Amino acid sequence: MRLWPKKLIYKIILSLVATGILSFAVIYLAAFLMGPPKLVGEQATIIYDQQGEIIGEERGTHTKHWLSLDEIPPIVADAAIAIEDQHFFDHHGFDYKRIGAAVLENITSASLKEGASTLTQQYARNLFLSPEKTWTRKMKEAFYTVRLEMFYSKEEILEGYLNTIYYGHGAYGIESASNYFFNKSVTDLSLAEVAMLTGIPKGPTYYSPLNDEDNAKERQQLILQNLVQKKIISKKEQTAALQVELTYSVTQESPEIAPFFQDVVLQEASSLLKLDPSDIKTGGYQIHTTLNRNLQQQLEDKTSETINDKSEIETAAISMDPHTGAVLAMVGGRDYRQSTYNRAIDAKRMPGSTFKPFLYYAALHHGYTASTQLMSKPTTFEMENGEVYQPSNFNGYYANEPITLAQALALSDNIYAVKTNMYLGTEKLTKTAEQFGLNGDFPAVPSLALGTASVSVEAMTAAYGMLANGGKEVDTYTIGKITDRHGKDVYERERDRSEQILDPKKTFILTHLMTGMFDKELNGYTSVTGSRIASKLTKLYAGKSGSTNSDSWMIGYSPSNVTGVWTGYDDNRNMEVVSESAYAKEIWATFMEAAHAGEPQDVFAMPSGIVGIPIDPATGKIATPDCGNSRVMYYEKGTEPRSYCTDHNTLEKDMEYIEDTEEKGVFERWFDAFF
Repeated sequence: MRLWPKKLIYKIILSLVATGILSFAVIYLAAFLMGPPKLVGEQATIIYDQQGEIIGEERGTHTKHWLSLDEIPPIVADAAIAIEDQHFFDHHGFDYKRIGAAVLENITSASLKEGASTLTQQYARNLFLSPEKTWTRKMKEAFYTVRLEMFYSKEEILEGYLNTIYYGHGAYGIESASNYFFNKSVTDLSLAEVAMLTGIPKGPTYYSPLNDEDNAKERQQLILQNLVQKKIISKKEQTAALQVELTYSVTQESPEIAPFFQDVVLQEASSLLKLDPSDIKTGGYQIHTTLNRNLQQQLEDKTSETINDKSEIETAAISMDPHTGAVLAMVGGRDYRQSTYNRAIDAKRMPGSTFKPFLYYAALHHGYTASTQLMSKPTTFEMENGEVYQPSNFNGYYANEPITLAQALALSDNIYAVKTNMYLGTEKLTKTAEQFGLNGDFPAVPSLALGTASVSVEAMTAAYGMLANGGKEVDTYTIGKITDRHGKDVYERERDRSEQILDPKKTFILTHLMTGMFDKELNGYTSVTGSRIASKLTKLYAGKSGSTNSDSWMIGYSPSNVTGVWTGYDDNRNMEVVSESAYAKEIWATFMEAAHAGEPQDVFAMPSGIVGIPIDPATGKIATPDCGNSRVMYYEKGTEPRSYCTDHNTLEKDMEYIEDTEEKGVFERWFDAFF
């Protein structure tokens, strides 16, 4: 075997050294010319409500509880240095001895498993880079490390590290971690607690005591041992700390104002600017939203006041401006700290009878009026495939006689709804739902009339918004304007130019029919569905409630506000407690009254070509003075009833009685009188 000449080997070694030196020179020169890197703390994205008041700040991995190094107990910094980077104050960003050992280990294992990152390198990675382990990312990390060390002091770097390092469970920075794990400030931590927290950043999944207490305990012991070796603590203090049984009081942080709403804002901003959500959080943007802080507070308050604290039931609600689609308030669940899942946007549930207005809008297009009568009694429907369908009314109540559309909607008669769906043809309802902006795989079956498809609270509320605004499309949104960190507008929502989708006359008629759920004049074989909350309402609203075994809905509107509320269990279990089925209506009623407090009564604009007539609710005919109940109902000109109600005409009935009794004998009349 031929050996290489020594001169050649020396030349190769010198070339590698020269290349290394040149590379480092280029990196340092580039770092110097580029200047100090901007820290995330200088690029916080601010979120504002519609009045220009701050409702939140997003800083990516930058903690919202930034503490100066002087405010952090020295033992915290000592523990971090002792376990993560013992030569922190001696190197210029890289610990070459550790790097050499790690390189040998990685070459042997053919991986990047072994690390030798200094605190500066970890800080650079936290601020500027993704966490994946690749050679490209390692090179970028080295470059940012040089820049940090070149332009910032060791104290500034240490402070930044302690305030941004990730401790798992969504906690960035030592103060956030202290609050999360122990519900106290870092200034109040014991030595045992400090050692436990300090061990987590090495691998939050592996070393968090909430994930693996044995691993966490071993690392805590190692940290305490290192502190003894560095003579930072005594052997006695170490022993005492190891004997402490730590108690965890997990406390998640939550944005103070509208946390579910803020999540949606960030998602919308990401979509509008075509940027990753993390870039939005750290981009220094100013996001001006549609949130009405007063309405948000009212919605949260009415929700918490209504639902029993001991109940496990969940809720979701959205309130919006029906004319613009601007989301004014949002609740995605009862407690954001317990669950960040937004049930108002992401959950899809069966809407029950709140789906019926879409059916009756289609019916108005096919000859129905407020007076159209159908029989309400137990009915079996036979399908084309031979199957049978037997819907039932709530609690098994039926009129067992014809009822009008006005009463059917107010009482939420299921038989009337299914008959109508069958009469129109089940395809009509699916197409009408699409007109209302409801996009989904809705089955064209008779039961769809009773809301057996799955939809979101947001979609249903927007659909009702089309009824509130006279039939124009509703495109929901949360952002009005976005400004970058230089003050330049990068997005501004255009003026609303909504397209007219629905027929204004039929929309108005349906809206008035939907006020009937609160009108006791429409009571029939059972009370109107809104009778329980009608006494709480001082303004005119239109709406519809709905329920399934596991869902309860209430959606309603005024000319200026549309709000939808859902309650139910995340696991779809049945609602068996009677009071729980009333929560949605109660929340909706108290919120709508609070939202309209102090405002004059607004009315739904009536388009031309509509006539209003006092009608007897039971017969659907023009009411007379003899009718006990009457209600003004609206019709398109030419479709209004022409005949008067005679069911309550006492004079006519008396005459019939007289004529009848005159034909009877004396004995028969005496028998009638007594028996």
